[in-house]
Amino acid sequence: MLAKRVIVCLDVRDGKTTKGVKFKGNVDIGDPVAMAKKYYDQGVDELVFYDITASHEKRSIMIEVVRNVAKEIFIPFSVGGGIASVEEMRAVLLAGAEKISLNSQAVKNPKIIEQGANLFGNQCIVLGMDAAKDESSPSGYRVYINGGRVATELDALAWAKLAVKMGAGEIVLNSIDADGTQDGYELNITRMISENVGVPVVASGGAGTPQHLVDVLTKGKADAALVASMTHFGHYSVPQIKEYMAQHHVPVRMDY
Repeated sequence: MLAKRVIVCLDVRDGKTTKGVKFKGNVDIGDPVAMAKKYYDQGVDELVFYDITASHEKRSIMIEVVRNVAKEIFIPFSVGGGIASVEEMRAVLLAGAEKISLNSQAVKNPKIIEQGANLFGNQCIVLGMDAAKDESSPSGYRVYINGGRVATELDALAWAKLAVKMGAGEIVLNSIDADGTQDGYELNITRMISENVGVPVVASGGAGTPQHLVDVLTKGKADAALVASMTHFGHYSVPQIKEYMAQHHVPVRMDY
């Protein structure tokens, strides 16, 4: 059985790492470069960097911050936020990222997934999806864009399937309902999408304890779990999380 990955997410606004609850009430909590180095030293498997206001502010990503983070870490590094063209993808990859996360811009122009996959390979293209419960949507979940501010007509499951068909090699599935609550991941949608696509699914939104990761990686069938608040606020370190996972028979890399 493949090792399950622990991924730390750095949401960045105005050059600072920030964290909110359900995409609201964000507070700045530190320097993304220093935090990336800390998590790398702790043995995190991957890092995700989101420039969370780039799409809303209709601007390109803060490439200098990406470059500075990449100098400090030597693990897979995914970057997203306002990336709207293959030229911007190329710039982010040249700045040191291994993966490009497409979210709002992919909804607005789905062909960008295909273009990116054709140029850089499926393994480079990650679909970032922000979803929330909506009984009027066929799967029970609707896709939102622009940092959760704008509802779309897209059903979450249908969009996941289409994005994979177009070339996305991974999906980071963020539950808006669970985001920042530290009450646990949204297992239902995670399991639904994991069972219906043939690429790795990363669960995001709601991690508060190591047991939450165990639950989403077993019951939710995710391939990886993304954490933010539980590590950013000092509740748990990456080694503590991994040791708990190993004790509960979840395969994990213990190379720190």
